[in-house]
Amino acid sequence: MSTRTLSLTRRPAWKALAAHHKKIQGRTLRHLFADDPQRAKRLSLEAVGLFLDYSKNRIASGTMPLLLKLARESGLRGRIDAMFAGEKINLTENRAVLHVALRAPRGVVLRVDGKNVVPDVHAVLAKMEAFAQRIRRGTWTGHTGKRIRHIVNIGIGGSDLGPVMAYEALKHYSQRGLNFRFVSNVDGADFVEAVRDLDPAETLFIVSSKTFTTQETMTNAQSARRWLLRGLGGNPRAVAKHFVAVSTNAAKVEAFGIDPANMFGFWDWVGGRYSMDSAIGLSTMLAIGPKQYRAMLAGFHEMDEHFRTVPFERNLPVLMALLSVWNTNFLGAETVAVLPYENYLKRFPAYLQQLTMESNGKHVTLEGRTVDYQTSPVYWGEPGTNGQHSFYQLIHQGTRLIPCDFIAFAHALTPLGAHHDLLLANVFAQAEALAFGKTAAEVRAEGVAESLVPHRVFEGNRPSNTLLAARLTPAVLGRLVALYEHIVFTQGAIWSVNPFDQWGVELGKALAQRIVPELESRKLPRLQHDSSTNQLIRRYRALRARP
Repeated sequence: MSTRTLSLTRRPAWKALAAHHKKIQGRTLRHLFADDPQRAKRLSLEAVGLFLDYSKNRIASGTMPLLLKLARESGLRGRIDAMFAGEKINLTENRAVLHVALRAPRGVVLRVDGKNVVPDVHAVLAKMEAFAQRIRRGTWTGHTGKRIRHIVNIGIGGSDLGPVMAYEALKHYSQRGLNFRFVSNVDGADFVEAVRDLDPAETLFIVSSKTFTTQETMTNAQSARRWLLRGLGGNPRAVAKHFVAVSTNAAKVEAFGIDPANMFGFWDWVGGRYSMDSAIGLSTMLAIGPKQYRAMLAGFHEMDEHFRTVPFERNLPVLMALLSVWNTNFLGAETVAVLPYENYLKRFPAYLQQLTMESNGKHVTLEGRTVDYQTSPVYWGEPGTNGQHSFYQLIHQGTRLIPCDFIAFAHALTPLGAHHDLLLANVFAQAEALAFGKTAAEVRAEGVAESLVPHRVFEGNRPSNTLLAARLTPAVLGRLVALYEHIVFTQGAIWSVNPFDQWGVELGKALAQRIVPELESRKLPRLQHDSSTNQLIRRYRALRARP
């Protein structure tokens, strides 16, 4: 039996890692750095414009070789090759997984079912570029002849999180004469607040739904349609000048009133949370322009090629994924804090929540067996330095082990006095404090009263990675997103789960469809839920004065 077919916890490398962990668990980062003056240099890597210092992880000299052995035993190389070959590695949906084709340059061949899909990708990109230029130059006008000045993206999940994150991240590069809003929540407040101060005659809606049936998205889209028509005299022909679609369902798009010529397509081999660089990124292209959008795609592709070709020992996504496996499965960490010290990346942790947890939040293997180990940790975070005055207390002195990814840039996009040096000083100081802490003896040496010494002690020995780049550009954003995409892929290969389905979101949606008519009906129907759900439905109806 090959090591690949063995369950994860029975593989030789896993067993060796468990023994290795027991052997080194008493060694702290203070010990490890003291014993190896070259540790920082040895456990750092620079590639595709990103510098990774992973020396502050709780690993000894033998840890990474064993983790790399686990990657090989888990068939990671074969999984990477299968993805880039267009094989249907999304087994539960019988689909290829080829988001890497979305950023492949012209001339690259990536096949799905024998067809090279790269020309189709570039055809959609060309259509997006032509449309973006018309909006940005003002040659596309609304129903009344006014120039479009407001763009409202309507989507949910990957159709919202990617576009809003990219817009905020790249706002420095955006055309400031255009105003961008994003609507995702079916809570009516989201839509009402998004359009409150907009002129319908100057507003364009992008409706993003592959099937054009997503409940939340289409509910918001219908509200947008009614809002527009109320503001423009009720002429249905106005819809075609103020709505475009990112979808594959031409019939429903046309029935809505959108000209199918203004529908931008994508493919079932692109998962929603991997789609921000497909036509889902139309709002991003409108904001930053085709040239900068192409630069972002180039950054994605550079990381794709790094992941595909570079040996695992020097492979950024592989190393970071293996460290996450070590922290999760051997050190018992349950979460990862992603902490960008760049305010433009304030939505990056929220974007990663879907990418990571919807992908690897699974309890069965690809073969359908229940796992006997932890899979995806909880990803969360906030930009620095805000987080330092919020939750860093828990990270430093709490009872939970929380590995951190610090992300920082050497140059500010908006230089302002000493701000940036202060910002970066905090990045380096936080990573140093987490790793080395402060002992009781060091506290006493500062003259602290004995009764306060326990309160001022920092255990340290808390792991972190630091990613440093020159500045946040569209290309660097592409590299960062692709980095985490491939971290997720590598984790999934190790844990033997499918990162490309999301059956866990279906049950609640199905139950909601059943409950909606029970809330809306004129008379209370016979309720057949559990007693708690029945009670809540009755209480809601009573509060709404429905019998």
